[in-house]
Formats: sequence, C-alpha cells, structure tokens
Amino acid sequence: MKLVIAIIQSKDADTLTGALAAAGHHATRVDSAGGFLRECNVTLFLGVPDEAVAVVTGLITRHCQARRRFVNPLVPVLEPAESFVTAPVAVEIGGATVFVLKVERFERTA
Repeated sequence: MKLVIAIIQSKDADTLTGALAAAGHHATRVDSAGGFLRECNVTLFLGVPDEAVAVVTGLITRHCQARRRFVNPLVPVLEPAESFVTAPVAVEIGGATVFVLKVERFERTA
C-alpha cells in the first residue's frame, strides 16, 4: 500500500475528486495555501494499493492543469525618497505536486 499526497489548485479539486471517486478511490481533502503566491490549494491524501498508483497519478495528471499567470514581484525595501516600479512577471502555476510514500501499516477502525 502507498500513501499518495497530491497538492493541487483549488480550481481542479472538485473535478479530480469526482474522477477519483468514479474510479473507486476516496481521498481526504485538506485546504492549504502556497507560500509563493499565497493562493488557496487543496492537499489530497489517498491510501492506494500498489497496483493502483499509476491509475491515481494518471488521473491527477489528466485533471490538474498548469496555468500561466502574471504576478507582481516583491518590491525591494528602498529609502523613503526612492521609488521602484516592477513589471508583472509570467509564472506557471497549477498542475500538481505529488508524493508517493510507502505505508508501513494501515488500520481502519470502526
């Protein structure tokens, strides 16, 4: 058994969890936030049999889209009389960050 941890954009969460459920995989969903853009993300935790890891990661890849977005870089600290204008920078966000971990022990209590 493996523990799949997937950090995805909130925009992709409902579609992905629906696809996972349709394929018979249930996930625990935890809202999270990224440090760089401070946007809302979702972290999914799934207990998956070894032979189903490829199916689950395939669904994640299929349903989590990368997107391009323009952000304003952080302005450096300047002297009070100075000004600094920055142009927006294109960054790619989205997709998924996926971790697959071995599970030493799994229990389900009643």
